[in-house]
Amino acid sequence: MEDPGTLANIEDPRQRATAAHALIEDYQAAIGELSRMRRDALEELLAGDMTQTQLADMLGVTRGRVSQLLSAGTRAERAFLGTGSVTIALGGKHEAGKDKPGAVVSAEAMAAYERLAELARTLGLKADYEVVPPPGFVKLNRPNLIVACGPRLSPLVQQLLESDNNIQFAKDADGWHLVELQTRTVHRSPSDGGRNADIAYIGRLPRPDGKGTFLYMAGIHAIGTAGAAHFIEHNLADLHKETKGRRFSMVIRCEFDPETRQITGSERLSPIYRQDGAA
Repeated sequence: MEDPGTLANIEDPRQRATAAHALIEDYQAAIGELSRMRRDALEELLAGDMTQTQLADMLGVTRGRVSQLLSAGTRAERAFLGTGSVTIALGGKHEAGKDKPGAVVSAEAMAAYERLAELARTLGLKADYEVVPPPGFVKLNRPNLIVACGPRLSPLVQQLLESDNNIQFAKDADGWHLVELQTRTVHRSPSDGGRNADIAYIGRLPRPDGKGTFLYMAGIHAIGTAGAAHFIEHNLADLHKETKGRRFSMVIRCEFDPETRQITGSERLSPIYRQDGAA
């Protein structure tokens, strides 16, 4: 961030005001994120063997101040989504029946975005979406990214999914499915058998540049992506507690209303797998 002292050298008061305003927003965002990280660490220490009195001694503050720090600031679990403005990349298909078709997303993918965007807003994060046009080349080397795009829509994402040693998408004569590699458990979509349910993958995958990860979700069918967003919304705190920004993957099942296509429930089917084993 820019040194505040340099702003005094800006002669134009309009430019100086604009620069100061932008810098204040940057510092406020940084303070909010540092406060979240501090609260997260304090909660982790409390869950171990430290008392609030010991935490107060460690920080050089009163016990009452420790209580304030634990109750103030943003919720620690918001880090599961990101630390700044969140971008949600939605896989798109070509419009049918058009001479020059554009890329459009399914209603289920848009429902997933709306659910995640509302969740982000409740956590003090901004969220926006972008459509990933065919053949699915999405810019993955950036922070605060969530990708909701099935492997059939993005060969690039499909290659990154191959780095997961625990869960894989696969396809055979009966269609797409998910496989837990350690147990060889196969998860097929109930909707392929006429039931109002689907299966989805949720995980954190490595960025190609090796400088971080991005959150990824995809259903076997489009409705499963909306189900993945539903599961995250209703299990955010536990997911953050279990994964803490590390790479992971899991299989979830969702149910939906056949008339409205709205998700009515979701549940975890697999362990929360990490590169160092199941959580």
